[in-house]
Amino acid sequence: MAMTLAEKMLADRSSLARVHHGEIVETPVDLVMGNDITAPIAIREFEAAGATRVFDAERVALVMSHFVPAKDINSADQTQIMRRFAREQAIKHYYPEGTGGIEHTLLPERGIVVPGDIVIGADSHTCTYGGLGAFATGVGSTDLAYAMATGRTWFKVPESMRFTYYGKRRAYVTGKDLILHTIRLIGDDGALYRAMEFTGEVISDLPMEDRLTMSNMTIEAGGKVGICATDDLTLRYEEGRAQRPWRVYQADPGATYVEEYEIDVSQLEPQVAFPSLPSLTRGISDVGDVTIDQVFIGSCTNGRLSDLRTAAAILRGKKVHPETRLIVIPATQDVYKAALREGLIEVFVEAGASVSTSTCGPCLGGHMGVLGKGERCLSTSNRNYVGRMGDREAEVFLAGPAVAAATAVRGRITDPREFSPHEEAV
Repeated sequence: MAMTLAEKMLADRSSLARVHHGEIVETPVDLVMGNDITAPIAIREFEAAGATRVFDAERVALVMSHFVPAKDINSADQTQIMRRFAREQAIKHYYPEGTGGIEHTLLPERGIVVPGDIVIGADSHTCTYGGLGAFATGVGSTDLAYAMATGRTWFKVPESMRFTYYGKRRAYVTGKDLILHTIRLIGDDGALYRAMEFTGEVISDLPMEDRLTMSNMTIEAGGKVGICATDDLTLRYEEGRAQRPWRVYQADPGATYVEEYEIDVSQLEPQVAFPSLPSLTRGISDVGDVTIDQVFIGSCTNGRLSDLRTAAAILRGKKVHPETRLIVIPATQDVYKAALREGLIEVFVEAGASVSTSTCGPCLGGHMGVLGKGERCLSTSNRNYVGRMGDREAEVFLAGPAVAAATAVRGRITDPREFSPHEEAV
């Protein structure tokens, strides 16, 4: 029988002729990842179980990203556990502050995750790597500990949904807008424990950064994985980057999907998610007059170089609104260095933005931009749940970097096409 992309990958890696949804399979893992919140818990469980060595020091990634530079004593203690373990185990892919950045941008950027991989990470946005054609998903710290020791994990084969995007994207409509619109369409639990397979002419023409953004927010629809099939664009991205061979998988013709959607993007405009769910999304024309106290450009969703370029193009020669503050955090140190070379950091500083070293920071209400009571933030991150970025009475709106930059200038949620209405702004 024909298999979906997710089924094809799990069948092959489980050494089975075929699998079907609901079946439990065990597979080897190509990479396991933990960060400064989740890895210390996994390390304690690893050691409590009597394990002494990780299964492969080149297949474990430890990335400090959430509370670094250490914001308090507790976060400093967490990083100490990671430092000690990484040293004892000779972990190859160990990235303390100042060397890496946010894991979900860093690992694809450095070629540590490649197409066809089976990846688990103790962070819900591990699904990001599906943009490369990997089967990648978040797990708990105990599952991470087991995989660090054995190099294996288990999955319940998910049902698959197929989303086919067609038409021509309009100005400033990016992967962030496509996924926000999709979550609005199916709901915040519309893909619960399902594989979201993204396909169609729009995806084929979508830059890799935008594919990663779409897969990143699969979890905001409840999804297990979000996958774009590996194609020529993927392989061009991997050339000179991939640190090991990749595998290419394609869905079988005639595969069965639990649901299928065809989405015409021709009339889609930049999207904004209102508090306090990603599904509460509307087009920018329907936003109304919403003043904003803080704008955040960054996170594993939209802190890549292409995002900073988009924001800088709007901010160049302008000033942040006097009653609004703008925080810009490049997702990785490599993004930061490239932004420096291109003069983007200078654009942000001249505009009046606060620019930080690579960290998750305000995305999770951690530090460097936590919201106070009643404040409103327009963020390029992935979640706007109650209390996500600070006080429970604060409000978080989600959008792409163009809307964020335009909003920072005007002090209210603003259509970026007011600054550059041309279709080539895509």
